[in-house]
Amino acid sequence: MKLIFEQHKAGRRGFAYGASDVPAAKPLPAKYGRINDAQLPCLSELDVVRHFTNLSRLNFSVDTNFYPLGSCTMKYNPKFTERIAAFEGFTQLHPLLPQLSGRLAQGSLEVLYESEQLLKEITGMSAFTLQPLAGAHGELTGVMLIAAYHKNHGSRRKYVIVPDSSHGTNPSSAAIAGYQVKVIPTGADGYMDLEQYKKQLNNEVAAVMLTCPDTLGLFNPRIKEIADLAHSVGALMYYDGANLNAMLGKARPGDIGFDVMHINLHKTFGTPHGGGGPGAGPVGVNEKLVEFLPISRVIRKSDATFALDYNYPKSIGYIAPFYGNFGVILKAYAYILALGKEGLTSAAEIAVLNANYCQSRLKEYYDLAFDKTCMHECVFSASRQVKNGVHALDIAKYLIDQGYHPPTIYFPLIVKEALMIEPTETESKESLDAFIDVMIKIAGLAKENPALVTQAPLKMPIKRLDEVRAVRQPDLCWKKS
Repeated sequence: MKLIFEQHKAGRRGFAYGASDVPAAKPLPAKYGRINDAQLPCLSELDVVRHFTNLSRLNFSVDTNFYPLGSCTMKYNPKFTERIAAFEGFTQLHPLLPQLSGRLAQGSLEVLYESEQLLKEITGMSAFTLQPLAGAHGELTGVMLIAAYHKNHGSRRKYVIVPDSSHGTNPSSAAIAGYQVKVIPTGADGYMDLEQYKKQLNNEVAAVMLTCPDTLGLFNPRIKEIADLAHSVGALMYYDGANLNAMLGKARPGDIGFDVMHINLHKTFGTPHGGGGPGAGPVGVNEKLVEFLPISRVIRKSDATFALDYNYPKSIGYIAPFYGNFGVILKAYAYILALGKEGLTSAAEIAVLNANYCQSRLKEYYDLAFDKTCMHECVFSASRQVKNGVHALDIAKYLIDQGYHPPTIYFPLIVKEALMIEPTETESKESLDAFIDVMIKIAGLAKENPALVTQAPLKMPIKRLDEVRAVRQPDLCWKKS
């Protein structure tokens, strides 16, 4: 497929302007003008439309392909939420208007206020800030709140505990906030080693950061004991909400001992980010931490109107411009209202059912990291296939040829040749069966014709790259020959 620059035909236009009927403006001073014309391609409107339409067909997207990317799945986002987020009353609202005249922004302030109330009810937390712009930003905000809490209590603490199966952003967020990280290994049962945890726990630990269910796709049955032990030495419990989707309507983090948490709205409430747009990582806290939340906060006054409140002297301050990624929050708000309590609970149940269906059908062909009931994602290992020279990366490449976005590979790091599959609640049994059949086919090829797998993809516009060179020496600019 040619680059758009290569389709250039001098003088061709997509639109011809008529003669100007207004006086010509004074020209810019010469120092601000171009010496040479911009090297932009000249094409007709039809050329441009066809180019970008055909370009879009080269993409994998959740609208066109099964997308089983574990732990960070791009969940399908209903189109009605996109329409609501595009309402002119929201998109045309200047972000400064709520500060200048809250009276003219009551609808948007109400969305923020009501979103907080819904998230509080869903998670069992006392209050939320909606400002963090992504999950990792929410993590950092949460650890900053923990640091502010301990400082306010005159407690100098050095450490944050994370399991070795944690998301990489957990230790990163802790380190950026000034803490040293203690890593607890996973035991033979697939859960954080409780005895090692007890040995590392003391009154210098500020917090314990856990993903629940964890990145192995397992719910730790000792979570309440872990929380009680942390609280016994004055440490706080942090909930990485990446996998909250599996617990909706079943358990609330605030009820099982967590003090602070973030939610990835794109993973839980139908607002994908990354290739799908901006993210949002609201942070919830229990009563201990409310006074430290970022400003501003949206409040409902006695006359039932909404306003911004800055009167929190112990706040950690501003952590994002204005109110966070408002459009993402708006989509999540609409999604929650549309599904309601029963719908959100059903979403969690189907996500868990789909993951266990995939696990049950594939465990004969791929090694399971831990053979027990999983939650919303299952983790396999391609160690069996490696014996024939087929690695997790090769399986991912072959799936691309078959029309599937690959699952997450090589994560969690503690599983060799990891394949993490998260089917979400939105996929039908027919879609899952078709994907499973391809995975079974790959397992057979790994035995009978491994070269066919290791050479994939063969059908894509771009085949195997020298990936190290591509990162170190990217060629991103078109140069006229």
